[in-house]
Amino acid sequence: MSEKPHKAGFVSIIGKPNVGKSTLMNVMVGERLSIITSKAQTTRHRIMGILNGDDFQVVYSDTPGIIQPKYELHQSMMRFVHMSLEDADVILFVTDIYEKHDEEEIVQRLQKTNVPILLLINKIDQASQDDVLLKIEYWKDKLPAKEIMPISALERKGTDKIFELILQNLPEHPPYYDKDELTDKPERFFAAEMIREKIFLLYKKEVPYSCEVVVEEFKEEDTIIRMRADINVERKSQKGIIIGHQGEMLKKVGTLARKDMETFFGKKVHLELYVRVNENWRTSPKALNRFGYNSSE
Repeated sequence: MSEKPHKAGFVSIIGKPNVGKSTLMNVMVGERLSIITSKAQTTRHRIMGILNGDDFQVVYSDTPGIIQPKYELHQSMMRFVHMSLEDADVILFVTDIYEKHDEEEIVQRLQKTNVPILLLINKIDQASQDDVLLKIEYWKDKLPAKEIMPISALERKGTDKIFELILQNLPEHPPYYDKDELTDKPERFFAAEMIREKIFLLYKKEVPYSCEVVVEEFKEEDTIIRMRADINVERKSQKGIIIGHQGEMLKKVGTLARKDMETFFGKKVHLELYVRVNENWRTSPKALNRFGYNSSE
């Protein structure tokens, strides 16, 4: 009996902020690669998660939420979205039950694509059956999707069907990455993201959006990883907020991040955190280059 042909390709997960793209990516890959918070625009990079089988390799891309760029950082984030559309073999367009249908720009772009689109209406666990049916009808007229599927990424409803449809639509191709690869990002990237996630969870208003985390040292030993990370903020006043009274808030960030890191890396972690003022880094091309936003990854 002849062997099954090998399928491989890129699956881009796109949509507006807060529709559940990162939750979906983590469910599809079976690993917690993308950070998740209730705040919009938590994801800033294109993060690839690679799922391997004997006869397939699915390379998922979680992308920043689609927004109207207000400054340089936003423009870089949107470049990641457009790049992921350019090399996509399948597009997962995620909307949700609360969607206000103000996605016109991306919808126009998707109307012109030849790439198969699976349109996913997420968070159906929070809606009535009538609401779900209304959303399906709306999207039927709007986009030439191969399939419109109501799902709940959080409760893993409908995700098995998504995977079946992805495999049906992927081209025959050898694997793009080694079969033991889980992601295209280095370990220190995920360490920085775990710290950033805790900042989003612990601080209010604009502060988390003004922070960028860089792991400056990452030394792995047999039983422990020693790490030093900088939290970059835009203003001196933000530095005080991040550190907190007698360093209490910074300590809390470190403790929570370290717990997640130890689970993720499977060994002890020693983490040192520092806060640095890097004025207006979100609008500085030089700073954005240093933080990896203007690279072609």
